[in-house]
Amino acid sequence: MAIESGDFRTGLTLIVDGDPWVVLDFQHVKPGKGAAILKTKMKNLKTGSTQERNFNASTKFEQAQIEKKTVQYSYEADSTYYFMDMQSYEQYELAGELLGDNKYYIVDGMEVSLVFFEGAVLDVAIPEKVELTVTETAPAIKGAPTTQTKDAVTETGLTLRVPQFIEEGEKIVVSTADGKYSGRA
Repeated sequence: MAIESGDFRTGLTLIVDGDPWVVLDFQHVKPGKGAAILKTKMKNLKTGSTQERNFNASTKFEQAQIEKKTVQYSYEADSTYYFMDMQSYEQYELAGELLGDNKYYIVDGMEVSLVFFEGAVLDVAIPEKVELTVTETAPAIKGAPTTQTKDAVTETGLTLRVPQFIEEGEKIVVSTADGKYSGRA
């Protein structure tokens, strides 16, 4: 199915130069002279790189057929992460490099979505916020201002700054977009 510039929307997946891309942002621009252009900010789903690209407004694109499957995280061994489809019980193995920093937000039994293009796993979609248990942190400093923070390490190995009142063993909510503390669980 051909996609025209008028059909653009954020989150649209397209085939550009043979690779699947997702539209992060776009703008139609009509300069004083010449033809209208389409300014886009897009992410390559194979490489993870983000680019700003301009296209002629009359350019037509092919829509990328992206499939998502909800799977459950099972375990990690030798930097390979194992997931299972809960309907078909099919197993998926993903290299740690493919997960990137997402590995710090995935805990045993968590449900995530695997993103497929032409049968190959491209990405792991995780929730915006996750609950993690603090495994290491310094004790609170008596008399310290409430705005002061300290380092903490979670069960997944993520190191982040938390408020002074957080103690080892506590569950906290972490934003997966920036890896920052969002609150107590």
